[in-house]
Amino acid sequence: MPSRPPPLPWLDPGQDFPSISQAWGPDSPAPGLLAAGGALDLETLLHAYSHGVFPWFSEGQPVLWWSPDPRMVLDVAHFRIHPSFKKTLQKFRKTTGCEIRIDSAFEQVIRACSSSPREGQSGTWIVPEMVAAYCDLHQAGFAHSFETWINGKLVGGLYCVARGKSVFGESMFSRSSDASKIALAALVAFCRHHKIMQIDCQQNTQHLASLGASEISRELFLERVTKGLSLEPPIWRFDPLYWQELWP
Repeated sequence: MPSRPPPLPWLDPGQDFPSISQAWGPDSPAPGLLAAGGALDLETLLHAYSHGVFPWFSEGQPVLWWSPDPRMVLDVAHFRIHPSFKKTLQKFRKTTGCEIRIDSAFEQVIRACSSSPREGQSGTWIVPEMVAAYCDLHQAGFAHSFETWINGKLVGGLYCVARGKSVFGESMFSRSSDASKIALAALVAFCRHHKIMQIDCQQNTQHLASLGASEISRELFLERVTKGLSLEPPIWRFDPLYWQELWP
């Protein structure tokens, strides 16, 4: 039976987060839950991500802040490309009208992610307040979309938060077979080219594990984030030459 967690801190807008060591533990009803309340303004979100904290809540709930231990990450060196998907990628690369774009349709991507059905979920955590907040992050240059386009149509993609060379994956959507996975492969290729070590995946899922993601300690995760924050950010533009990073 889960142990009774300590009281959850309630944050006023602008109030600093408690120490991440106070996040609820693995035996609690919500492992990794750190605090509730606060605001989704630009300054708060940037501070949160820089300290390994992210918001995740559903319609009707207050803003909930999380810092799980362990943390699911995709080490880009360990990205797993299965043979069938390798064929799909190679065909995509060579087909006229198939392209990867970055940040050409960020709001379309996040809205598509918010409306995509998820297995085992009746609703979405990308509520209107989150859409607005991450569009503000994008306008400020701290959130980016990787988009899969076929014949001028957006068929899949993902969005992420980035500071320096620390990248935090958020959500994906697909309207065509493997379209979101193609966008993820493009992000991995981009990260490899720019010497970005990892992509934060936040939560452990079977799908992410099948692609090579694994759990690391929160302490190691934060060490990597802190190092990435100190590095010059890349130019967020996709060059088709980056695909070569996936096939050394």
